[in-house]
Amino acid sequence: MSILPVIVIGSGPVGLAAAAELAERGLPFIVLEKGPRPAFAVESWGHVRLFSPWSFNVAPAAERLLATTGWRRPPGAVHPTGRDLLDLYLKPLAAHAALAPALVFDAEVTAVARAGTDRVRNEGRQAKPFLVRYRKDGSEQEVRASAVIDTSGTWSSPNRSVSGSLGAVGETAPDVARHISYAMPDVLGAGRRRFAGRKVGVLGSGHSAIGTLLDLAKLADAEPGTSVVWLLRSEAIDPAFREGARDQLAARGALSVDAARVVDSGKVEVQTGIRLAAIEPRTGGLRLVTEAGSTIDLDELVVATGFRPDHALAGELRLDLDPALECPTGLAPLIDPNLHSCGTVRPHGEALLAHPDRGYYIAGMKSYGRAPTFLMATGHEQVRSIVAHLAGDTVAAARVELVLPETGVCSSSLPAAAAQPSASSCCGAKPKLLETLG
Repeated sequence: MSILPVIVIGSGPVGLAAAAELAERGLPFIVLEKGPRPAFAVESWGHVRLFSPWSFNVAPAAERLLATTGWRRPPGAVHPTGRDLLDLYLKPLAAHAALAPALVFDAEVTAVARAGTDRVRNEGRQAKPFLVRYRKDGSEQEVRASAVIDTSGTWSSPNRSVSGSLGAVGETAPDVARHISYAMPDVLGAGRRRFAGRKVGVLGSGHSAIGTLLDLAKLADAEPGTSVVWLLRSEAIDPAFREGARDQLAARGALSVDAARVVDSGKVEVQTGIRLAAIEPRTGGLRLVTEAGSTIDLDELVVATGFRPDHALAGELRLDLDPALECPTGLAPLIDPNLHSCGTVRPHGEALLAHPDRGYYIAGMKSYGRAPTFLMATGHEQVRSIVAHLAGDTVAAARVELVLPETGVCSSSLPAAAAQPSASSCCGAKPKLLETLG
């Protein structure tokens, strides 16, 4: 009797790390990738430079696998762009003989269920294999699996202008939507002609918004007629915005310092207390209508308000998700932005990521649900623990084999600025190597 494979959904950095762990453990696996190439979503943010250096962006199992081909990790203190990550690491990893035969491209997973039953039935549930259905070549296909690791991420589910999936009235109308970008558009590269000489608003207060503002300020220096408006829902700029020099991740701190500088210089206009009710088309651009009835005319709008997970494919599974964050319930207290003032999250693994339907896991960025400041190395540690558990190595699954920088890591399009993360604490005790998971 053949052993059913483990299905990995997505071939991004964490998905390929999971594949490397499975290959090293000798477990059969298949990686289903929605795009036509490995780590296809990374291409969309190839211009973004990570706050985390190479030393945090290469999964240990992947490095061991690649070392057999003579591959060497780039200098650990250098901060790669998404394109660097793709070309120098992810593509070679996907092409490795231990992984390449298991990668299936243009395969969009549409549903995961327990074979032969639905979400309601109890009898024999845990003994049933998983059924993974996906679209490929214009038809539906399916495969049975012993376990499923969903690393599909949240890049394709950016938040809209009002709250999560809720946009302002009119936001999705074609003549409005063509003037709206989400997340971090390539302002200085592929999107240059779109934004040059235009009045551009950026909605959001996180590091993606700040990185976009800095790029637009550079564009305004080079392209006459370009103006930038920072739109904040809050009534004032968070005071922490000006404390970048104290950030224990120097690259992230540099972003806030630079942003404060351009705001103080007047290159970026700041409008606070902006809560949108509607977005209307106007000749050549948009008119934003606030809840208070005021209007703001723009040529382009960048909505950089974070991401949210899409759990629709697991609709027939029993998941244990936090009602607010949409992440595994056990993980929620560690990452809830309502409870924590910094991005520190202690490393965690299988025990906190398990669901009532045993054998189904959400790892990587999607595991954080709506919470921010996910660190790629956290995803590597998640899948290491998950795969160890699937292999029956409960001791390894219960260990932590990662030390994280205390402030968490995001990404931005700031210039290369190498900085070693500090190991000191901002929100509690310093994480320890090989600490047992609770």
